[in-house]
Amino acid sequence: MRQFGHNDVEIVEEKTAWSGFWKLKLFRLRHRRFAGGWSETLTRELHCRGEAVGVLLYDPTLDAIGMVEQFRIGAAFRAGSPWLLELVAGLVEEGETPAEVAVRETTEESACVIRELLPVAGYFSSPGGTDEYFHLFCARVDLGDAGGLHGKAGEHEDIRLHVIPYAEVAQLQRDGHFNNAHTLIALQWLAMHRDEVRRAWT
Repeated sequence: MRQFGHNDVEIVEEKTAWSGFWKLKLFRLRHRRFAGGWSETLTRELHCRGEAVGVLLYDPTLDAIGMVEQFRIGAAFRAGSPWLLELVAGLVEEGETPAEVAVRETTEESACVIRELLPVAGYFSSPGGTDEYFHLFCARVDLGDAGGLHGKAGEHEDIRLHVIPYAEVAQLQRDGHFNNAHTLIALQWLAMHRDEVRRAWT
């Protein structure tokens, strides 16, 4: 079975339709077809977000998870609250590594200090329309005195940190409470690896 690659895509035209905090690009392109030959020229829009990082804050001693709650515009037009319970997260800026972003965002959104960092997964969040690539981590933190309000005022962040026992988080997940992909993926990973993580970190 042949594996297609970048050489099997031809960009006919590329232009920027919008440039602000993110970019929207318009492409005309064609690509190889499974049956052979080339597709017709297609028009595609691409929301350019770049790389992002998500951090699952885990305290193995308390067996608890730190989760942030904040308003999300993408959830404002569906049933349910647009204040989501999720991981610490942020975008990779020029010159940063994903691990450095994990440390920066954890400090800004929770005031926690990362003691160890484990990679969880890397994936495209929605490759049909955005180039965003997520790097997920699990961080060992001390949640004993954690909580309160956080975020950078200059970025209009209003973030509340919750410290939740793992058993309660697992029940919330079973009840379908979490509705954002990076949180679900990270929690599923922890469910699979929690015993070995606790042995290594305690």
